[in-house]
Amino acid sequence: MPVQTIPPRIRWAVDLMEVQPNDHVLEIGCGPGAGAELICQRLETGKLFAIDRSESGVDRTRRRCQKYVDAGRLTVRQIDLATLRVPVKRLNKVFAFNVNLFWVRKCDDEVALLHERVLPGGAVFLFYDANRPELVPSIVEKSSNALRTGGFRVSVVEQKAPAVVGIIGRR
Repeated sequence: MPVQTIPPRIRWAVDLMEVQPNDHVLEIGCGPGAGAELICQRLETGKLFAIDRSESGVDRTRRRCQKYVDAGRLTVRQIDLATLRVPVKRLNKVFAFNVNLFWVRKCDDEVALLHERVLPGGAVFLFYDANRPELVPSIVEKSSNALRTGGFRVSVVEQKAPAVVGIIGRR
């Protein structure tokens, strides 16, 4: 399989998360698997649980990251966040890139589920391409409010090139 490149925006986002070798990470919307690949490269005893509602996203991530699946560091499932079942207080970090759930509709149940399962000191990292500047204020406001209402302390980071905004909810 040819080596697939990692987009700079994904690299920046994963670097910002400071994944530790023993972290337990949930990726929401794993898509083509670039984020999963970068996260798994940083894990040793930790694990990544990657989910996507799309069968093709799950297949692409699994194919791209097969060596991490084989090593037991990565589990990929086709599932919606609302129906996810993970042991309570197990996650250090949650990663999502361009997952619209957090700003296009009410997501109280999903955020409550994340708050239950993220360890104290852990965080939810929501990243969005900011190439449509007119949407950024709404994305930031709605995503921040969803996390804040769910009990997270929120901060916002932006990068100009490539244009990415991150909403970080700390537990």
